[in-house]
Amino acid sequence: MKKIVIVFIIIAVVFVLFVCLSKKPIISNPAENKKIKVVSAIFPPYDFVREIAGDKVNLQMLLKPGAETHSYEPTPQDILKIQNSNIFIYTGGESDEWVEKILSSMDTKDKTIMSMMSLVQAVQEETVEGMQEEDDEESGEIEYDEHVWTSISNAKKITSAISQKLQNLDPDNADFYKKNTQNYLAKLDALDNEFKDIVSKSKRKTMVFGDRFPFRYFADEYGLRYFAAFRGCSTDTQASPATIAFLINKMRTEKIPVVFHIEMSDEKIADAIAESAKAKKALLHSAHNINKWDFENKVSFVDLMKRNAQNLKEALW
Repeated sequence: MKKIVIVFIIIAVVFVLFVCLSKKPIISNPAENKKIKVVSAIFPPYDFVREIAGDKVNLQMLLKPGAETHSYEPTPQDILKIQNSNIFIYTGGESDEWVEKILSSMDTKDKTIMSMMSLVQAVQEETVEGMQEEDDEESGEIEYDEHVWTSISNAKKITSAISQKLQNLDPDNADFYKKNTQNYLAKLDALDNEFKDIVSKSKRKTMVFGDRFPFRYFADEYGLRYFAAFRGCSTDTQASPATIAFLINKMRTEKIPVVFHIEMSDEKIADAIAESAKAKKALLHSAHNINKWDFENKVSFVDLMKRNAQNLKEALW
């Protein structure tokens, strides 16, 4: 009997030791816990914060890399991230209606909420010649273009505003944020000059998109004309034969060598136009979101815009 009791005791001790050893130790990191928590809904402000703050903040992006932005719906975990954040940054347009509902249910008095569209001069979506018409045009509803960051001057304004909020909330690291912001704004200035140089030397000023057109602010900034299948925030994916025929004719009559598509597109419309117009197809990346490979390899907004510069040059020169 004693032997049985001893065996049970040994088994119990081994079991307890196994459980204890199998559990990961909970390590508290006071320095990490003290960092400002920044949550960005989409990629551009996520990258701006990354450039400004580096590892001085705890930074998260809600949109999964590779996900379609306009159909995004927050998960309970996403809502918790917003709740626990010190700074929450989102676009502020019609596709962000979910944000207002979530924020209205939270106590946000100690939280910094930043809408990018409120930091710049937003412009109304427009339908240019040949473009597929939208339902809201018939209803008379006004829809503003959400892709404000595609203008480099807007990207600079948004970056500066984020930097100021970080400096206010974290004065101990204010000099660090200021220095990084100055360096980043210099990168954006260089990018702006590159685009200006490309446009000034180009023999044409027209872009054709066999896709949605999220570059209204970009086109306005550099004095470019554009024709596209759909507006920037369109939910349509099938263009009418008339729209496709118009874009093909535009490519042929103006001898435009490149038709553009945007990121995460099925590219079918651009393919059809390229084939009929005997043109090349190329990507102009709006930076709304990036794929998993680019995200894991820390591809930046500036990197994407530099790629755009090369493709734009080929289309305009």
